[in-house]
Amino acid sequence: MATTEGPKHVGFILDGNRRYARRLAMQPWKGHEAGLDNVERVLRWCKELGVMEVTLYTFSMQNFKRSPDEVKFLMRLFVKAADDLASSDDPDKRLVRVRFIGRKRLLPREVQDAIARVEEETKDNVPYRLNVALAYGGREEVTDACREVARLVLRGELSPDDIDESTIQEHLYLQSEPDMIIRTSGEHRTSNFLIWQSWYSEWFFPEKMWPELEKDDFVAMFEEFKRRERRFGRK
Repeated sequence: MATTEGPKHVGFILDGNRRYARRLAMQPWKGHEAGLDNVERVLRWCKELGVMEVTLYTFSMQNFKRSPDEVKFLMRLFVKAADDLASSDDPDKRLVRVRFIGRKRLLPREVQDAIARVEEETKDNVPYRLNVALAYGGREEVTDACREVARLVLRGELSPDDIDESTIQEHLYLQSEPDMIIRTSGEHRTSNFLIWQSWYSEWFFPEKMWPELEKDDFVAMFEEFKRRERRFGRK
């Protein structure tokens, strides 16, 4: 039987910004700017369709290996986006709590300061949630969670025999699990995104690059999600 209900938590892998720029003979950073513009539109569509939580995969641990100039540009873009969110007078944005997940300590100080400001400014906002995966990796997330659990054991606050899945999950960057994950650009890889939380997510791999994704594309995937039978291993 199909779910009939739409997803409440949607994850996005924002893939294809650079290829979009190359296709249009633009510099790579222009693709990232176009990608940021599309984030605003996609978040609006999510709200219209009843999505309560969104997780965006914006910068992976592996992305640090890109050229220094591109990484610096992206960091400036993140600062601008965070500052815009923190200072926005848009009443819709005042309904959204923003959190950044990942190894934030690896980010430049100005980025850390900017994301701390927006997290503080939006901490009491309800009912929507926006999680931004920055300096993020799924394996790194599980590794960090295991380290935290190991520290509890060393301090005598937890017995190894009491460790179960919920113990690990409590120490992840993100505890909630996406119902649906969309990776743009036609690549059929999960790329280290929410490897714990996505165990029963429904995945979609549209061919369009992230800046090209349109509302009709999203609505079509949303409707396909509702037609899928989510059994969670029960059948």
